[in-house]
Amino acid sequence: MSKVSLNSDLYSVILQYLEFCEIQKNLSQNTIKMYHFYLMDFHEWLKVYMKKDSVVLKDIDSEAINKYRIFLNRRKSTKSNLEFKRSTQKTFLVAVRAFLKYLVVEQQIEIMSPEQIILGKNEDRVPKVLNNEQMQRLFEVQDLNKRSGIRDRAILETLFSTGLRVSELVGLNKDDVNLNSGEFTVIGKGRKARTVYLSPSAISWLKKYLSTRSDEYKPLFLRYSGKKMESQDYDGNSLRLTVRSVQRLIKKYAARAGISVDATPHTLRHTFATGLLYEGADLRSVQELLGHSNVSTTQIYTHVTNVRLKEIHKKFHKDVETEVEKEEESVDSLL
Repeated sequence: MSKVSLNSDLYSVILQYLEFCEIQKNLSQNTIKMYHFYLMDFHEWLKVYMKKDSVVLKDIDSEAINKYRIFLNRRKSTKSNLEFKRSTQKTFLVAVRAFLKYLVVEQQIEIMSPEQIILGKNEDRVPKVLNNEQMQRLFEVQDLNKRSGIRDRAILETLFSTGLRVSELVGLNKDDVNLNSGEFTVIGKGRKARTVYLSPSAISWLKKYLSTRSDEYKPLFLRYSGKKMESQDYDGNSLRLTVRSVQRLIKKYAARAGISVDATPHTLRHTFATGLLYEGADLRSVQELLGHSNVSTTQIYTHVTNVRLKEIHKKFHKDVETEVEKEEESVDSLL
């Protein structure tokens, strides 16, 4: 990779940085894709702000960053027409900060320090979860007379059993999943490997689903509608179920089950995590099962443990009060 200077074209250096992320940092394609989106957004904004057809690295300064922050804070989503959440604004700034760190550390350019971009605190998030009754209803609305219905039930059982991200789920191949041991390794964010576990119910439904297939295709979950299979696709990858398809089917079944929560695949991941905590699992164990690199990410689920602590606290004081009443009764009997 060529050496850059403060007069280097920003667009070209961004592309060089993305290559660095792929080759040197070994980041996943999804992460690189998102970095590309955020940095190109910043690049296009900077051109407008500077009123220039092209911008260079020295155009990035604290004043420009502050103006970009104001722009993000006032910006509205093209889909919802609502202002960006604080967490959404933060993802754009994280990408810019990572880019600046690359310039300072790898290219040794005297540009504004990445630490000057203060990310700020996110608003508290309480993850959406389903209760036991809602989960039961969600599992009962598939048409099991259709192979797609059996497949979908297997998908729901697998998501709830393992806490997989939807991208991890659709990336699974048949050979990846060990139905005998009920556990297998998945490669998650940052290409980190972790072990996940299947419940007896998930194993049973996966076996039922696989018994409906006579093909030799690699993907664990196949689509049964949409565009035709690509020619010379001997592994069946063009038939692999997509992230968007899984998102749609979960919304469909949530609506069919009369669940008011705006359910997504991540809702099942949240439900998996909160269920573990409620049953007494410690935060570090849940962190491992979810594949979080930092335990602070897992701490969004502590609202569940807070509820449990409240119940324990209430029970403790109720027990103490009962003991006090017994002592008072025994004292009264002696008087």
